[in-house]
Amino acid sequence: MVKEDRKVWKAKFFSKMQRMLNEYPKLFLVGADNVGSNQMQKIRISLRGEAEILMGKNTMMKKVIRGCLENNPDLAALLPYVVENVGFVFTNLDLSTIKDKLCENKVKAPAKAGAISNLDVTIPAQVTTMGPEKTSFFQALQIPTKITRGQIEIINDIQLIKKGDKVGASEATLLNMLNISPFSYGLVVKHVYDSGSVFDPEVLDIKPADLRAKFAAGITNIACISLAIGYPTVDSAPHSLANGFKNLLAIAAATDIEFEQAKGVKEFLKDPSKFAVAAAPAAPAAAAAAPKAAEKKKEKTPEPSEDEDMGFGLFD
Repeated sequence: MVKEDRKVWKAKFFSKMQRMLNEYPKLFLVGADNVGSNQMQKIRISLRGEAEILMGKNTMMKKVIRGCLENNPDLAALLPYVVENVGFVFTNLDLSTIKDKLCENKVKAPAKAGAISNLDVTIPAQVTTMGPEKTSFFQALQIPTKITRGQIEIINDIQLIKKGDKVGASEATLLNMLNISPFSYGLVVKHVYDSGSVFDPEVLDIKPADLRAKFAAGITNIACISLAIGYPTVDSAPHSLANGFKNLLAIAAATDIEFEQAKGVKEFLKDPSKFAVAAAPAAPAAAAAAPKAAEKKKEKTPEPSEDEDMGFGLFD
């Protein structure tokens, strides 16, 4: 296969990226560290028809973005984030859905010396397949062990690597000896661009229920402050009206003042027995129902059979 001329390849790349920037109002800036070509192909296939992935040199991508600023000045917000090994994922669909698909496409990988750990790595207590000759190796890593049936046993769970630490040669060797592949790699969403705004991907994890709960909490706080300082607001007005109505009921109950809503309170204060009589029939009904339930339960309980062995075995 004849290799394409570099100038032709660059011209096609510029044309492709310009088309995507004009066609898609939303995109992800993704990190592609430790992602192989085979894995990248699988990610492209999984997003086919929903999103397009574009990878390239940062200088080339910045040049294309600057060339599109005349028609779309909002793209300038992307320039500060085109650093390190990043790419673009363009889409017109829901950002949360595409983000979930990107996060799902990850491949497990063994530990490599010099790599930066993206999680805490803990070795569980276990009996390994290694013989006693490897004991000194575990001692060098300060891992307590004992010999069980001719094999090394790790006594306790050991946190071998912390998130953000560089993986050492000894740690990588040990994990490979134990057949542990603690890391998983894929496209990592670093920033989200939507119609001129750039924000962190954590924003996409906020659900409508979370927004409603925050809004309700804010309204409650405003109402509490308004009531405390005596400053009426739309949020505190229902509470102020309710409190005022309670005060009116209290005044009516203590004086001869009467109005429609206070009649029930005054009648109760004059003769509470009327209200007690209305609630009384509920108690006898419940009491009458209890014996019937007990009788039904008794009927369902089977009598012990004479043939039962009463808990004794044949040879007891």
